[in-house]
Amino acid sequence: MLSSTITIAKAPGKWVVRAGGAVIGETENALELIEEGVSPVIYFPRDDIEMAFLEPSETVSVSPEKGRAMHYAVVAKSGAIPDIAWSYEEPSEATERVRGYIAFRTGEKVAVEQI
Repeated sequence: MLSSTITIAKAPGKWVVRAGGAVIGETENALELIEEGVSPVIYFPRDDIEMAFLEPSETVSVSPEKGRAMHYAVVAKSGAIPDIAWSYEEPSEATERVRGYIAFRTGEKVAVEQI
């Protein structure tokens, strides 16, 4: 089995995450996880996210390369957006740097942008 190459670096500049029309996080301390064959993902420090908007879900995913991730729904005025965020509570050695950080699946209801 081939394992992918993972690189984690400080994301330059200021980043914001918007969900359901509300800004739920803003940081200058984001990390960018780059994995071979996958679009880069921005991780926000938990301290820079309005955790009142996040509700833990029962979804847990496990990746041999990244570790065990807990998932979250974002609760917005427009309703809950299920399993839209995740955090590696038990990261692998390769992703230990993102422990305590949260990433978001972007799309129609969630945007992660550099500002």
